[in-house]
Amino acid sequence: MGQRCFLSAMVIATVISIGILPVLNMAMADSDKIYKNTDPDYITWGAGGFDINDDETAGQFEVQARLNTSLWIFKPQVGMFVTSKYAAYAYVGLLVDAFIRDRFVVSPSFSIGASHEGEGKQLGGTLQFRSAVEFAFCFDDRSRLGLQIGHLSNAGIYSENPGTEFVVLNFSVPTIVFSR
Repeated sequence: MGQRCFLSAMVIATVISIGILPVLNMAMADSDKIYKNTDPDYITWGAGGFDINDDETAGQFEVQARLNTSLWIFKPQVGMFVTSKYAAYAYVGLLVDAFIRDRFVVSPSFSIGASHEGEGKQLGGTLQFRSAVEFAFCFDDRSRLGLQIGHLSNAGIYSENPGTEFVVLNFSVPTIVFSR
């Protein structure tokens, strides 16, 4: 019962963010404010597979905010995902955008976060570390379509550390919502 309530709350929060953020972005966006020579903030939505390397594969649905605030070469990201097996994970971390020509970007990232295991893969504890790399194509409007491959694990801080892999197709939209 508790897991279903938790999942319902997470799904509602995800749906609301997916519905509201683009509307806010369109209402607040001024094309002159997303400059061509600076990297914008992004809202990223993704869908894919969780625990693809094991027998407890589930659907994964993700939303992220990727900020253009630079910390040397790193940029902050914050996100969350839910799975079709009632799991959820919220995280904060850093990423690096490495551009290949004008149209392609490779973005490795590392995050730390808290998980709720649900009915799927049991990861050994609440604290989890997320490492990923995204290969994306950049469109003229600066939006991106990318494939992200990643690993989620507790790095051995708990007695059990099964870890898991995920693959997500991401769509990132430039935004000024976070710059206000």
